Amino acid sequence: MNPVTLAIRHETRYRFARPAAYTIQRLRMTPRSEPLQQTLQWQISSPGIRRGMTDAFGNHGDIVTLTTPHDEVRIIVSGAVAIQPPQQGRIPERMLLPVLAFTVPTHLTEPTDAIRQFASRYLRTARSDSAQLLGLAEAICGAVSYRPGATAISSTASDALRLGQGVCQDHAHLFIACCHAIGVPVRYVSGYIHPGDGEVGHGATHAWVDAWVEEPGYSGWVAVDITHSRLQSADYCRVAVGRDYESVAPVRGIRRGGGDETLFVQVSVAHA
Repeated sequence: MNPVTLAIRHETRYRFARPAAYTIQRLRMTPRSEPLQQTLQWQISSPGIRRGMTDAFGNHGDIVTLTTPHDEVRIIVSGAVAIQPPQQGRIPERMLLPVLAFTVPTHLTEPTDAIRQFASRYLRTARSDSAQLLGLAEAICGAVSYRPGATAISSTASDALRLGQGVCQDHAHLFIACCHAIGVPVRYVSGYIHPGDGEVGHGATHAWVDAWVEEPGYSGWVAVDITHSRLQSADYCRVAVGRDYESVAPVRGIRRGGGDETLFVQVSVAHA
């Protein structure tokens, strides 16, 4: 099948009530280098000094530092990425870390007793297949309805299950916690999704998971979009993978001074 090309633009702007003296931010806003996606062009515009880096998960990133007074930080990334549709959601990759590194829970994905009981209805052993994982995804969508603003970036998988509401980040965290309860290796994926013609909701930034499957003829990662209860297609651009949101956050940083801040984010994803 021919690749799909996605044209992406993502603007993040912080405005401060008064000038800040110093800001340092870590950006994870560059598409991953993977066999099924090729970055045709990518640009990053930011103030200050920017230095490239690659983390332990193989994610590309940048460290941005501003050392002169400033009342705004504006970051714009844009470009085009050609994406080959994964066959049955399968993600080929040169492994940088042992797969068992993705069986360790974090405070956002810790399986509680309630999560263990929920997971046991859909996963029986650590040797799960794609059908079981999709069944779990559908169950999570039924248990946690999509509602922006119901949770925060600090909300845990347990919070999402208890509230019964959340967003794609919460769906991914709950799926990961369920997999950890059974011993299935799984990792968090952040990136962009083309929302589809006429589709409403879920935005153009997105979160999903890679889960490790053991099925006839294949052992490896399968990418599952929990929020839409489907496997990854060519309409997804993969930016970063990790154990949870905190390890793949697009922008994280600290500053000195500045007072209150206002955040503006605008994202567009279109077929090129």
